[in-house]
Amino acid sequence: MQRRDFLAAAATSALGVALSRTSIAADAPQSKALIELRNYHFASPEKQQAYEKFIGQIEIPALNRAGINPVGVFKLLTKDNPGLKLAGEDTDLYVVIPHKTAESLITLEDRLAADEEYQKAGAEMLVTPQKQPAFVRYENRLLSAFDMFPQVEAPTTSPSRLIQLRTYESHSRERARKKLEMFQQGGEIPIFKRCGMNGVFFGECLIGDKMPNLTYMLSFEDDEAQKKGWAAFGKDPDWKKLSKNEQYKDAVSHITNLLLRPCEGSQI
Repeated sequence: MQRRDFLAAAATSALGVALSRTSIAADAPQSKALIELRNYHFASPEKQQAYEKFIGQIEIPALNRAGINPVGVFKLLTKDNPGLKLAGEDTDLYVVIPHKTAESLITLEDRLAADEEYQKAGAEMLVTPQKQPAFVRYENRLLSAFDMFPQVEAPTTSPSRLIQLRTYESHSRERARKKLEMFQQGGEIPIFKRCGMNGVFFGECLIGDKMPNLTYMLSFEDDEAQKKGWAAFGKDPDWKKLSKNEQYKDAVSHITNLLLRPCEGSQI
């Protein structure tokens, strides 16, 4: 066995053990997706625009060939997020990459490196000089999809769709587990659905920043549908009852809320 193959096999086995409490086998199709949530940072709007085009036209087709879909790519516009008080337009990109197996996650870079079509078409972005990188850096979170919402979905392909990305941080792992329970056994996800708040994914963060946390994404036909959905949610009698349940008290210590727009080629 070659060293690379040995390391990949060892890493796959180790990740399988680490994920065993979520009933995910490392090398078999899983009932729950493993979700990469990447946040790319760019030195300028021009760099962002160039990479957005690369992802939409070249990288997403390559990811699809690797058995990964749907892939989502999004950007944040200042006008959609007045509460963030941004001085100018944001130059980040947000990418959602769902995996069917732990092995898919571990071997993705090797499989992309072996994709000749991808390497040739994307050479301008994939091979860059140190002083002119395609992006500054990217951060990555690894999420395990909820039992009650096991796969990444694309609820709408409306050209005017609005995407909402929310992260709920907790001050302890015990409270984080309680928030997870609140969404599932407590019935928060069904309330979302009833109010027209269509889920893309709901995931418990396994590896990443702001731990412990859970992160979820919603998709709306347009701005009006997003406002209508949250208004209905706030008035829902089941939500009012659930939000006052003492067992879920202090389950969330901080919320990050971002409104995003799909980029060229986004499948979500």
